[in-house]
Amino acid sequence: MSSERKQELQAIAERYARRGAVADRYSLLRPEVWQMLHERQRALWRALARREGTPSEWQLAEVGCGAGGNLLEMLRLGFAPEHLSGIELLPERFEAARCVLPAAVKLHLGDASQAGIEAGSQDLVLQSTVFSSILSDGVQQALAEAMWRWLRPGGVVLWYDFIVDNPRNRDVRGVPLRRVRELFPQGRLHAQRLTLAPPIARAVCRLHPGAYTVFNSIPWLRSHVLAVIEKR
Repeated sequence: MSSERKQELQAIAERYARRGAVADRYSLLRPEVWQMLHERQRALWRALARREGTPSEWQLAEVGCGAGGNLLEMLRLGFAPEHLSGIELLPERFEAARCVLPAAVKLHLGDASQAGIEAGSQDLVLQSTVFSSILSDGVQQALAEAMWRWLRPGGVVLWYDFIVDNPRNRDVRGVPLRRVRELFPQGRLHAQRLTLAPPIARAVCRLHPGAYTVFNSIPWLRSHVLAVIEKR
């Protein structure tokens, strides 16, 4: 492992530890959080519904699977446990995922770019707000190349991340679409903008949960994209 990658992976762990100090901000019981989640779920499920075949046939790997929440969603959609893989850098999150997911779901601990996933074996590779936590261009590129390598022709990267910088949070950076295209230059990309910017969402939902929908109807207030990147 290069010194740059080793340093960046350690820095990512430190950033997530700081984020854990405000974990209540991400509680699903908060009205802005569950509305963001439901919006992302609807967009993702629409994208999956356009694919040929059925979830029980598809192989999916998630980069940065955390405590397993997204993989649990995939199980509810009908994915077979033995067709799911998750990679997680942080041991405590890895253990949390192992506790809630079926034993047949394959979990890998450590650097995702070095995970033992066979080339050309996956129909879908999912990442959700992982790349915005990687501040090294080189580490981003290595991970993107690994994800692309895992996909079989016709497979897609499912990408959800924010595209704008947060000046109050130096632990993350936005990943604009031009950067996504640089990371996957051979892919055919379709993207949609969604998710009311979290600082705005938190503020307006203190007034009323229904304000999320009102403000989210303004496209330039949305801070994230869901991208489908096809390997032709």
